[in-house]
Amino acid sequence: GQVVESGGGFVEPGGSLRTFCSTSEFTFGYYALGWFRQAPGQEREGILCISAYDASTYYSDSVKGRFTISRDNAKNTVYLQMNSLKPEDTAVYYCATGIIRHCSDPPPLGMDYWGKGTLVTVSS
Repeated sequence: GQVVESGGGFVEPGGSLRTFCSTSEFTFGYYALGWFRQAPGQEREGILCISAYDASTYYSDSVKGRFTISRDNAKNTVYLQMNSLKPEDTAVYYCATGIIRHCSDPPPLGMDYWGKGTLVTVSS
């Protein structure tokens, strides 16, 4: 059930970053994976979901068209490509896994396994 994020960092507005989320082989093949973010002073929100069952995806309106989630089954890794970043995207980004058969809504905060988070800072 271990979940590990990597990537993130500092970028100027309009730039791009890529973050990674790796899990165990069993978790990756059975669980859905969600990305969440928590900005300073704000609640954690679910922004992306990708299902292991049917490969369905969910994107929140705040990231749709700018962020892309994809899976590498051979590496048990999910990638989050973030383009056209804005200062309001600054947050700690968390990856989490849970049993979701079809992703059509924001991933819930009650996911089973969580990573420790990776900081993304967008600033000029």
